[in-house]
Amino acid sequence: MSSLAPDIADRLKRTADGLVPAVVQQHDTGEVLMLGWMDDEALHRTLTTGRATYWSRSRQEYWIKGETSGHVQWVKEVRLDCDGDTLLVKVDQEGAACHTGDRTCFDAVELPTRG
Repeated sequence: MSSLAPDIADRLKRTADGLVPAVVQQHDTGEVLMLGWMDDEALHRTLTTGRATYWSRSRQEYWIKGETSGHVQWVKEVRLDCDGDTLLVKVDQEGAACHTGDRTCFDAVELPTRG
């Protein structure tokens, strides 16, 4: 059972497995850093501790960003989109956000576009 405030929990539209995608952005530059997944408890922990907490779909456990790597995400702001199905988490990122060691998970190959 989560301690997430009912007024927030009621607004969330979750996937079939109870998760909401969380787009993570550097608060002062707007740089998109990563995408994580949160359930009600992960969101509650994020809102109350100021540390970004996610649900690992592969390990089936909570993880606090930077707990083992030292690459901490200090939460500055959390917003829910208009549909209630995506979170925007604005953070102050220390070090790399990506598990590969890159600053952002979006430094990889740029896909070709028409235009």
